[in-house]
Amino acid sequence: MITKSGRWFRQAAILTVCVLPFWSHSAFAERIKDLASVQGVRNNQLIGYGIVAGLDNTGDQTTQTPFTTQAIGNMLSQMGINLTQEQSLKLQLKNVAAVMITTSLPPFARPGQA
Repeated sequence: MITKSGRWFRQAAILTVCVLPFWSHSAFAERIKDLASVQGVRNNQLIGYGIVAGLDNTGDQTTQTPFTTQAIGNMLSQMGINLTQEQSLKLQLKNVAAVMITTSLPPFARPGQA
């Protein structure tokens, strides 16, 4: 036995369920990067140091640039070839040069981007 108030409640619930979808506002998608900014976003400076070989007698002069022979000595020791200090000083490298490269990497850079 359904009372008058129970019937009224059921009709109100059905009406609410039917009207509610038409009453709601449309939702718009927003991207987070449009609404917020990340603190600390900056360029990253990259520095590289290396050795270039095969310069056909146009490389560094070891008497004027001793860090080239030091870099060669360190590279050889990493490969398991240990030179004494005397042997390192006797190296005559005419086709090798020490180089340093610097660049700036933009934030959020992906592989292959310039």
